[in-house]
Amino acid sequence: MAYEIDLKQAEALWASHARPASSRARLQATPPKAMSFGVPPLTVSLPAVMLDGAGGSWRANLTARLFDFGVVSLSLRVDAPQGPWDDFVTLCNHVAEAAGPDNPLWAAALGEVKAIFAPALNRPISWLIHEDYTLAVVTGFATPITAAVLQDRVDIARLLSGETARLSDSARADILRSRFSYFPNDLVALTWDRALIIEPRGDTDVADVLEVANAQLLEMRYYDELLDFELPRMYDLVGSARGARNWLSARRYAKLARRFTTLVAEVTELTEKVDNALQVTEDVYLARVYAAALDLFRVPRLNQAVDRKLAIIRDTYTALYDEASDSRSAAMEVAIIGLIAVEIVLALLHHG
Repeated sequence: MAYEIDLKQAEALWASHARPASSRARLQATPPKAMSFGVPPLTVSLPAVMLDGAGGSWRANLTARLFDFGVVSLSLRVDAPQGPWDDFVTLCNHVAEAAGPDNPLWAAALGEVKAIFAPALNRPISWLIHEDYTLAVVTGFATPITAAVLQDRVDIARLLSGETARLSDSARADILRSRFSYFPNDLVALTWDRALIIEPRGDTDVADVLEVANAQLLEMRYYDELLDFELPRMYDLVGSARGARNWLSARRYAKLARRFTTLVAEVTELTEKVDNALQVTEDVYLARVYAAALDLFRVPRLNQAVDRKLAIIRDTYTALYDEASDSRSAAMEVAIIGLIAVEIVLALLHHG
């Protein structure tokens, strides 16, 4: 939504609207020294909405989470009634379809967030990109069961894929390759756009970690697309500057170089802030889930792409500075030669 969000000002704005209390996110079951947010995001509760789809109509709780690096995460939560596993899978598929990115409720919620927090947005962004992700969360079963036995009894690949028919063995193996358990009765299974979380303790640490990973993906996508837009403009500007060979060339080169330096500094600062959004030290389990999510979302590849494009811009402004320096040196040499010539002429005239 913006280059940055001032979360302290956002908290004050939320309080001034007489809304329910906001909170700064923290991992519930993980000690801060093991894993923590770099800057805890701000979480606020928005009015509940009705979600309508082919499978029915559901009341959904709506929350917004604001990250200091400019991303806003909107979340819908639909509580599932007790029932058979197949009913739970069907409900998840219906809700995911009804809450798709084209549903106008997202635009309405985003508009409300913008209206409330506009003063806290530093350099709002006019064009928006989004990511959507579905979490199927189970906190318990009617009969206690381990994760290993559950996977033998039900087809969790069908829930993770959103498909109604049974998948081939190779497709199932591919979908189920990112699975993690810490205790016998918990399970996290990740895919590109869905995750199953079985967490009897009821904490939201895994969900929070996946939300941060999605926020990082979104931010890196934004900067990747921004640099894709800036590189052709950079080539055009450099070409125009080089095409106008005159006494202003050095100044024009220096101005372009400053512009590129500012762009590199801004992108580098924000990408470092994104990289430090979640700090992992001692919690090996959550660290593995987090690393797997980043890999599935291809965040490291996007980081590399952004770094390559920044390197191109750095090389360009270095070349521009060199050309500006050469132009200034050449101009000074011409001026010195001119002054010497004037002095010689004046001397000859004086002696004549």
